[in-house]
Amino acid sequence: MGPIILFDGACHLCEGAVKFVIARDPAARFRFASLQSATGRALRAEHGISADSMILIEAGHAYIESEAACRIGAHLGAPWSWLAAAVVIPAALRNPVYRWVARNRYRWFGRDETCWMPTPELTSRFLDAQEDVK
Repeated sequence: MGPIILFDGACHLCEGAVKFVIARDPAARFRFASLQSATGRALRAEHGISADSMILIEAGHAYIESEAACRIGAHLGAPWSWLAAAVVIPAALRNPVYRWVARNRYRWFGRDETCWMPTPELTSRFLDAQEDVK
């Protein structure tokens, strides 16, 4: 299985980020699971992660905050793949900006009471998509 992106299914910014990745991932490498799903909870527990924003699980490793964003971008076509170059900026400088946006994401972008559900065409890319419907 390819890389998995865990996202806050109630967050409009996170939902938009997932849609952004899907539109720029024609090879369908990424799989997705909401943090609220059984798969999302299990993967967070397996990797000992309490983060409540976007997480990338790739090759048995979990990446959070700006490292996750940079690695996700690296898989996308140019110019988004250029985000990978941002890893040369120390995480101590990148992560505070990431955390600031993450802390304010509901206020700035809104949230739903329920998780966003993929279209039938995209369901196969979402782990536990059927469980999230319940």
